[in-house]
Amino acid sequence: MSDSIDLAALNSATKYPSIPTYHVLGERGALTEDATPFVGDVILTEKVDGTNARIIQLPGGDWFIGSREELLAARGDRVTNPALGIVGALRTVAEGLSARDGINVFYLEVYGAKVGAAAKQYTGTGQVGYRLFDVATVPLEVLDRPVERISAWREGGGQSFLTEEALTIAAGLEGIALTPRLDVIAPGSLPTGVDGMSAWLNASWLQTKVALDDRATGRAEGVVLRTADRSVIAKARFEDYARTLKRRTQTARTR
Repeated sequence: MSDSIDLAALNSATKYPSIPTYHVLGERGALTEDATPFVGDVILTEKVDGTNARIIQLPGGDWFIGSREELLAARGDRVTNPALGIVGALRTVAEGLSARDGINVFYLEVYGAKVGAAAKQYTGTGQVGYRLFDVATVPLEVLDRPVERISAWREGGGQSFLTEEALTIAAGLEGIALTPRLDVIAPGSLPTGVDGMSAWLNASWLQTKVALDDRATGRAEGVVLRTADRSVIAKARFEDYARTLKRRTQTARTR
């Protein structure tokens, strides 16, 4: 199938959509007091600070491996793009996936070694790890659209993501570890203010649960919040809250 597929269309249709912050971003990257509303139980998972990667599984057994923005390798390639060690980390996973109908996209975070500035948080000995955080399906007919329309379709929620239950089953079937599931809480337990959310994050979720060795520094990037059906999803990063509160303090001092 990959011999005749429009690679630009495939790349666009399978990119991971933008995930909003729990508190809406305002001017100059500062968080506002507008929080994402949740209805029903909220699943908390660790946000791992590596590089976003994807395995695209096509009908008939072909597959591609991609970074967040581009395709890096395909089944049968003898020369691949070595960017950030993604292909090296995920080729065996791609080759071992169970057969499925349609286009299925496995989204993983590759982390450790020399993957970004946060590598030291996960390893002190150069190890590389990966964790699955989402799986989506993409209708074949979407690839017939112009790339601009595909992009709008994707960012508008066009991809069909697995529910938490289905994602857990898929991960178990393939033997791929998920990003750590931290807790399940009622929406009323979530802090609604920036100050409260910052304190809650630091009190409960500061340490990573995916360190690759005992020489890792061990700080987590943050938390991803999602409903069981994934109809609502948002991220809360330590860095965003620290930056926002620092700016507020500086502004108050200049008044």
